[in-house]
Amino acid sequence: MISYLYLKNFKAFREAEISPTHLNILTGLNGMGKSTFLQALLLLRQSYLQHTLEKGLLLNGNVLELGKGKDVYSMYGTDDNLIKFEVEWDEELKLAGEFQRQDEVDLLPWKRPLTLSDPDKIFQQSLFTNQCQYLNAKRISPKDFFPASAYHIEQLRSLGNHGQFTVHFIAENQRKQIPIKELSHPKADSLVLLDQLDAWMKEVTPGVKLAAFLYDEFEIARLSYRFEVGEKHTTEGMRPTNVGFGLTYVLPVVTAVIAAQPGDLLIIENPESHLHPQGQALLGKLFALAAEHGVQLFIETHSDHVLNGVRVAVKHKHISPEKVGIFFFEREAEAEEHVTEIIRPYLDENGRIDEWPTGFFDEWDKSLFELL
Repeated sequence: MISYLYLKNFKAFREAEISPTHLNILTGLNGMGKSTFLQALLLLRQSYLQHTLEKGLLLNGNVLELGKGKDVYSMYGTDDNLIKFEVEWDEELKLAGEFQRQDEVDLLPWKRPLTLSDPDKIFQQSLFTNQCQYLNAKRISPKDFFPASAYHIEQLRSLGNHGQFTVHFIAENQRKQIPIKELSHPKADSLVLLDQLDAWMKEVTPGVKLAAFLYDEFEIARLSYRFEVGEKHTTEGMRPTNVGFGLTYVLPVVTAVIAAQPGDLLIIENPESHLHPQGQALLGKLFALAAEHGVQLFIETHSDHVLNGVRVAVKHKHISPEKVGIFFFEREAEAEEHVTEIIRPYLDENGRIDEWPTGFFDEWDKSLFELL
């Protein structure tokens, strides 16, 4: 599990650090640098998977496209012209590297060779293996047909960065039991993936049932929804384009979590997009259950409902408060420099938060004050 992350001269930060735990919630106003920490991890993963890490940091690749060196060097960076990353894991493993600033290239060369405490063990960590799943904020929208990829599903065990292979994954694995039994929904018919998806997705849209089909010869997959009518009947199958947008949009998120294995790393941006508050709170509970049973999650969110779902999960003992890390990113509008600060509120065993900085999910209180 990643236990420490340090950045220097990277995007919004001259210098910053966080100490992640099992479930990490990154929040704050837009443009405060929440994605920056996620991007640091993803750039290291991208560079490793595309075999450039020995040469330097690859800014544009299969995971991220961040532009050139001038786009990622901090506006108020130090004058040594170095971008520095440090990552530590629980096993006393450490990776540290310094990259030279070069404005017009997208492969930033090393200042000196990458420092690795134990290379073999480090590159067996989930960040660099098939045990990492990244879901971009821009996920695939409802379609009549979805792309299929045997390579992504069978070799990489990946839903795709935009969740584009989720339907293929479901079709391929729908009769397999989920790896973490503690993620089983209490009303599911069995532990198999499709029954679990039906049960969890019914918390988002009551009565929904999924069906996924794979057409190997055309390299496409198809998804349809049915809805329960009474106790014994269902509607005919409906195309995703004729069902609520949020249902398909959240499907990769729910699938990634309940299909996760202990030791997996999930990095998910804006899981709440297009989702009703009840569904958002459900995601908070689901994230907490996964984190309690061996999955590490980094969740970037603007949703107080997701946060409150996690808080309720703490109160109900689904996860211990020590396994939840909340990181609030803020910047003073009147500050002379465009630099972000990170505040870490803490939860107690009842899900209560010890501090509420200005801008930290306080808009409801502000609006209510105006109304009253």
